[in-house]
Amino acid sequence: MPKISRLTRKEVTPETGAIYDRYMQQRGNVPNMFRTVAHRPEIFQTMIAHFEAVLNTGTLPLKLKELVIVRTSQINHCEYCLASHSRICKKLGWSDDQLTHLEDYAKRDDFTMAEKVALRLAELMTRNERPLTEEEWKEIRDVYSEGEVIELMAAIGLFNYFNRFNNLLDMEATAPVPQHAAQ
Repeated sequence: MPKISRLTRKEVTPETGAIYDRYMQQRGNVPNMFRTVAHRPEIFQTMIAHFEAVLNTGTLPLKLKELVIVRTSQINHCEYCLASHSRICKKLGWSDDQLTHLEDYAKRDDFTMAEKVALRLAELMTRNERPLTEEEWKEIRDVYSEGEVIELMAAIGLFNYFNRFNNLLDMEATAPVPQHAAQ
Protein backbone atom coordinates (compact mmCIF):
# COMPACT_ATOMS: atom_id res chain seq x y z
CA MET A 1 0.00 0.00 0.00
CA PRO A 2 1.55 3.31 -1.05
CA LYS A 3 2.45 5.77 1.70
CA ILE A 4 1.45 8.63 -0.63
CA SER A 5 -1.05 8.10 -3.43
CA ARG A 6 0.05 7.87 -7.03
CA LEU A 7 -1.69 10.13 -9.46
CA THR A 8 -3.18 8.75 -12.66
CA ARG A 9 -3.02 10.48 -16.01
CA LYS A 10 -6.52 11.90 -15.46
CA GLU A 11 -5.49 13.51 -12.15
CA VAL A 12 -2.50 15.54 -13.32
CA THR A 13 -1.94 18.86 -15.06
CA PRO A 14 -1.60 18.92 -18.85
CA GLU A 15 2.18 19.52 -18.55
CA THR A 16 2.58 16.56 -16.22
CA GLY A 17 0.30 14.50 -18.44
CA ALA A 18 2.61 15.16 -21.38
CA ILE A 19 5.50 13.73 -19.34
CA TYR A 20 3.38 10.70 -18.40
CA ASP A 21 2.59 10.14 -22.07
CA ARG A 22 6.27 10.36 -23.03
CA TYR A 23 7.27 7.79 -20.40
CA MET A 24 4.43 5.45 -21.36
CA GLN A 25 5.68 5.57 -24.93
CA GLN A 26 9.38 5.20 -24.03
CA ARG A 27 9.19 2.74 -21.13
CA GLY A 28 5.73 1.25 -21.15
CA ASN A 29 5.00 2.71 -17.71
CA VAL A 30 5.05 5.82 -15.60
CA PRO A 31 7.33 5.02 -12.64
CA ASN A 32 5.65 5.01 -9.23
CA MET A 33 8.09 7.64 -8.00
CA PHE A 34 7.03 9.98 -10.80
CA ARG A 35 3.35 9.36 -10.11
CA THR A 36 3.98 10.18 -6.44
CA VAL A 37 6.01 13.35 -7.02
CA ALA A 38 3.30 14.51 -9.44
CA HIS A 39 1.39 15.79 -6.38
CA ARG A 40 3.63 18.84 -6.81
CA PRO A 41 3.78 19.53 -10.55
CA GLU A 42 6.48 22.19 -10.28
CA ILE A 43 8.78 19.82 -8.41
CA PHE A 44 7.90 16.95 -10.73
CA GLN A 45 8.57 18.91 -13.91
CA THR A 46 11.91 20.26 -12.73
CA MET A 47 12.87 16.83 -11.37
CA ILE A 48 12.20 15.27 -14.77
CA ALA A 49 14.12 18.04 -16.55
CA HIS A 50 17.11 17.47 -14.25
CA PHE A 51 16.85 13.67 -14.56
CA GLU A 52 16.82 13.87 -18.35
CA ALA A 53 19.67 16.40 -18.46
CA VAL A 54 21.83 14.22 -16.22
CA LEU A 55 21.20 11.06 -18.22
CA ASN A 56 20.90 12.37 -21.76
CA THR A 57 23.47 15.16 -22.10
CA GLY A 58 27.23 15.45 -21.83
CA THR A 59 29.98 13.31 -23.27
CA LEU A 60 29.84 10.19 -21.10
CA PRO A 61 27.84 7.23 -22.39
CA LEU A 62 24.50 6.42 -20.79
CA LYS A 63 25.85 2.91 -20.22
CA LEU A 64 28.44 4.26 -17.75
CA LYS A 65 25.97 6.58 -16.02
CA GLU A 66 23.52 3.72 -15.54
CA LEU A 67 26.31 1.57 -14.09
CA VAL A 68 27.15 4.15 -11.40
CA ILE A 69 23.42 4.55 -10.73
CA VAL A 70 23.13 0.82 -10.06
CA ARG A 71 26.18 0.87 -7.77
CA THR A 72 24.79 3.88 -5.88
CA SER A 73 21.43 2.13 -5.50
CA GLN A 74 23.13 -1.06 -4.28
CA ILE A 75 24.98 0.84 -1.56
CA ASN A 76 21.74 2.55 -0.51
CA HIS A 77 19.77 -0.73 -0.66
CA CYS A 78 17.16 0.87 -2.90
CA GLU A 79 15.31 -2.08 -4.37
CA TYR A 80 13.00 0.25 -6.30
CA CYS A 81 15.81 1.95 -8.24
CA LEU A 82 17.77 -1.29 -8.57
CA ALA A 83 14.86 -3.04 -10.26
CA SER A 84 14.47 -0.36 -12.90
CA HIS A 85 18.08 0.56 -13.52
CA SER A 86 19.43 -2.99 -13.47
CA ARG A 87 16.96 -3.75 -16.27
CA ILE A 88 18.22 -0.70 -18.17
CA CYS A 89 21.85 -1.73 -17.60
CA LYS A 90 21.17 -5.18 -19.03
CA LYS A 91 19.61 -3.62 -22.13
CA LEU A 92 22.73 -1.46 -22.47
CA GLY A 93 25.01 -4.50 -22.39
CA TRP A 94 26.00 -5.11 -18.76
CA SER A 95 25.70 -8.76 -17.73
CA ASP A 96 23.76 -10.22 -14.81
CA ASP A 97 27.07 -11.39 -13.36
CA GLN A 98 28.62 -7.91 -13.57
CA LEU A 99 25.63 -6.30 -11.86
CA THR A 100 25.14 -9.02 -9.24
CA HIS A 101 28.81 -8.83 -8.21
CA LEU A 102 29.32 -5.12 -8.81
CA GLU A 103 30.76 -4.60 -5.35
CA ASP A 104 33.75 -6.67 -6.54
CA TYR A 105 34.40 -4.44 -9.57
CA ALA A 106 37.96 -3.58 -8.47
CA LYS A 107 39.04 -7.24 -8.67
CA ARG A 108 37.33 -7.98 -11.99
CA ASP A 109 38.89 -7.80 -15.42
CA ASP A 110 35.62 -7.21 -17.26
CA PHE A 111 35.52 -3.53 -16.25
CA THR A 112 37.85 -0.96 -17.76
CA MET A 113 40.03 1.24 -15.57
CA ALA A 114 37.74 4.18 -16.37
CA GLU A 115 34.67 2.18 -15.28
CA LYS A 116 36.42 1.19 -12.06
CA VAL A 117 37.30 4.83 -11.34
CA ALA A 118 33.66 5.85 -11.91
CA LEU A 119 32.42 3.06 -9.62
CA ARG A 120 34.91 4.09 -6.94
CA LEU A 121 33.63 7.66 -7.21
CA ALA A 122 30.06 6.36 -6.76
CA GLU A 123 31.12 4.56 -3.58
CA LEU A 124 33.04 7.51 -2.16
CA MET A 125 30.30 10.02 -2.91
CA THR A 126 27.46 7.79 -1.71
CA ARG A 127 29.16 6.91 1.54
CA ASN A 128 30.17 10.56 1.94
CA GLU A 129 32.63 9.69 4.68
CA ARG A 130 35.08 12.51 3.99
CA PRO A 131 36.39 14.81 1.28
CA LEU A 132 38.38 13.07 -1.44
CA THR A 133 42.13 12.95 -0.99
CA GLU A 134 44.47 14.53 -3.52
CA GLU A 135 45.41 11.02 -4.66
CA GLU A 136 41.73 10.10 -5.24
CA TRP A 137 41.16 13.33 -7.18
CA LYS A 138 44.26 12.62 -9.29
CA GLU A 139 42.98 9.13 -10.11
CA ILE A 140 39.63 10.59 -11.22
CA ARG A 141 41.16 13.49 -13.15
CA ASP A 142 43.63 11.20 -14.92
CA VAL A 143 40.62 9.56 -16.58
CA TYR A 144 37.84 12.15 -16.71
CA SER A 145 37.64 15.80 -17.71
CA GLU A 146 36.15 18.31 -15.29
CA GLY A 147 32.85 18.23 -17.17
CA GLU A 148 32.77 14.45 -17.09
CA VAL A 149 33.40 14.47 -13.33
CA ILE A 150 30.38 16.76 -13.03
CA GLU A 151 28.31 14.33 -15.14
CA LEU A 152 29.26 11.41 -12.92
CA MET A 153 28.71 13.32 -9.69
CA ALA A 154 25.33 14.58 -10.94
CA ALA A 155 24.18 11.02 -11.71
CA ILE A 156 25.44 9.72 -8.37
CA GLY A 157 24.01 12.65 -6.43
CA LEU A 158 20.64 12.50 -8.18
CA PHE A 159 20.29 8.83 -7.37
CA ASN A 160 21.33 9.30 -3.76
CA TYR A 161 18.35 11.68 -3.61
CA PHE A 162 16.06 9.28 -5.50
CA ASN A 163 17.21 6.30 -3.40
CA ARG A 164 16.47 8.06 -0.13
CA PHE A 165 13.10 9.30 -1.37
CA ASN A 166 12.08 5.84 -2.55
CA ASN A 167 13.45 4.00 0.48
CA LEU A 168 11.61 6.26 2.91
CA LEU A 169 8.35 5.74 1.01
CA ASP A 170 9.01 1.99 0.67
CA MET A 171 8.27 2.44 -3.03
CA GLU A 172 7.37 -0.69 -4.96
CA ALA A 173 8.92 -1.34 -8.33
CA THR A 174 6.81 -0.27 -11.28
CA ALA A 175 5.66 -3.01 -13.60
CA PRO A 176 4.75 -2.10 -17.15
CA VAL A 177 1.02 -1.54 -17.32
CA PRO A 178 -1.38 -1.43 -20.22
CA GLN A 179 -1.85 2.08 -21.67
CA HIS A 180 -5.46 2.32 -20.45
CA ALA A 181 -4.49 1.49 -16.83
CA ALA A 182 -2.25 4.55 -16.59
CA GLN A 183 -5.03 6.85 -17.75
